[in-house]
Amino acid sequence: MTPLRIGNASGFYGDRFDALREMLTGGPLDVLTGDYLAELTMLILGRDRLKDPGAGYARTFLRQLEECLGLAHDRGVRIVTNAGGLNPAGLADAVRALAERLGVPVRVAHVEGDDLGAAHPGTLAAHAYLGGFGIAACLRAGADIVVTGRVTDAALVTGPAAAHFGWAPTEYDRLAGAVVAGHVLECGAQATGGNYAFFRDGDVRRPGFPLAELHADGTCVITKHEGTGGFVDTGTVTAQLLYETGGARYPGPDVTARLDTVTLTPDGPDRVRVAGVRGEAPPPTLKVGLNRLGGFRNEVVFVLTGLDIEAKAALVREQLAPVAGKVADARWELVRTDRPDAPTEETASALLRLVVRDPDQRLVGRALSGAAVELALASYPGFHVLAPPGQGAPYGVFEAVYVPHGAVDHVAVLHDGTRIGVPPPPHTAALTDVPEPPLPSPLPSGPRRRAPLGLVAGARSGDKGGDANVGVWARTGDAWRWLAHELTVERFRELLPETRDLPVTRHVLPRLRALNFVVGSLLGEGVAAQARFDPQAKALGEWLRARHLDIPEVLL
Repeated sequence: MTPLRIGNASGFYGDRFDALREMLTGGPLDVLTGDYLAELTMLILGRDRLKDPGAGYARTFLRQLEECLGLAHDRGVRIVTNAGGLNPAGLADAVRALAERLGVPVRVAHVEGDDLGAAHPGTLAAHAYLGGFGIAACLRAGADIVVTGRVTDAALVTGPAAAHFGWAPTEYDRLAGAVVAGHVLECGAQATGGNYAFFRDGDVRRPGFPLAELHADGTCVITKHEGTGGFVDTGTVTAQLLYETGGARYPGPDVTARLDTVTLTPDGPDRVRVAGVRGEAPPPTLKVGLNRLGGFRNEVVFVLTGLDIEAKAALVREQLAPVAGKVADARWELVRTDRPDAPTEETASALLRLVVRDPDQRLVGRALSGAAVELALASYPGFHVLAPPGQGAPYGVFEAVYVPHGAVDHVAVLHDGTRIGVPPPPHTAALTDVPEPPLPSPLPSGPRRRAPLGLVAGARSGDKGGDANVGVWARTGDAWRWLAHELTVERFRELLPETRDLPVTRHVLPRLRALNFVVGSLLGEGVAAQARFDPQAKALGEWLRARHLDIPEVLL
């Protein structure tokens, strides 16, 4: 059977607008997916729906489709997207209206059942992460476009694959292979050189979007359309495989994929073969993302220039203590961007950041803003701020809870309105930790040199609710022999002092020559709460790579 060519044209709500056209015109495809949802996006769409009950979906997708619907129809490319967000039925209706206006005969279906808001009052959005078999039912019934709400990112690939190859829900190895392919594709250009530690290995000024040539046995080749920018190699695929994952078991509603079984091999220019993926029965519960308003937030950044930086910061903190002390949460951070005898005013300046949160908007709004502005002529020399403080804005809180599969009414709504229930998986298995595998033999002792970790290892980091993960991989076998023994949890905490008092778990993935660290609670109540300078931990891995330690000279 010929492989199924599945591409991706969106990694988030706001990704490159013309990617849909690029993927449709760049080469042959069978299915084109678009991932528009993230934890923060669900909060944004929830606030949209408060203003307009007919909203709640990614409107950008409609504008993209207006330019490309005829093109997709002419080329026989099916489109599967989670752009339905909180209102998949509404987006499906909007797509039908668009198709009628354009005179393009397409069959539009959607998937619903993820919305559990009725069971979780007080939330802006409460949605279960569904699997791919609702999508598969829509495609098997002849849908040209399938719109979903909150499904797992990988479901956008497992659904089309199950429909095309006729996979049963118990064909775990095949499904796990599709999950791995879906996880690589889901973030778009991150698989083709975007946000890549070794970005200087290729031209990433405008990376193309990825696609997978998926086979009936679950193996695939990750590649991109010929002539597009960026590059695909085992490093770019490894980086994306580690992104926002945890241990060796990667659970999902259809299958638990074993990331410790994945084998990556070059398959020609811009081609990486993914094989060996083993799957297990999915866990007995579904993840549910709860998004609610946590209160109000405000911030002000004071610029401190020249001499006496610490004393200037102390003065501001003392002056604002009567106001900052009244809010539920006030956090100060002094960022020393200044340098001695600086050649420019900007490089002579440090930043003092105050972030406040409270259920009462007045305390973080006018009370703080007024007190900060009143210091303009009565504080440290050179007083100014990056921007005037505002009136305080609402912030969100993300929480993950879990429900049994049977608590969700997973339904495929076909293009003719027929409703098909999607049964829960026939078998489930509780998640357990995988014992740490044997480590490679240590690198022989020899001379060492103090140098950045990033000279011998790549990293990619991201967020999962309030937790962060940092995946670190070695580029060579000898570098792996050193890294596996050197980068322990203790050394990780030493290199990243912000993690010292937090739970840190290390997972070993020898086939990828990788370590994956999960840092609990680093991000507080999630990205929408903006508890940290880097609220999604996107640059945590690059900070780790910039830290110095004693590295064997043979590796440098």
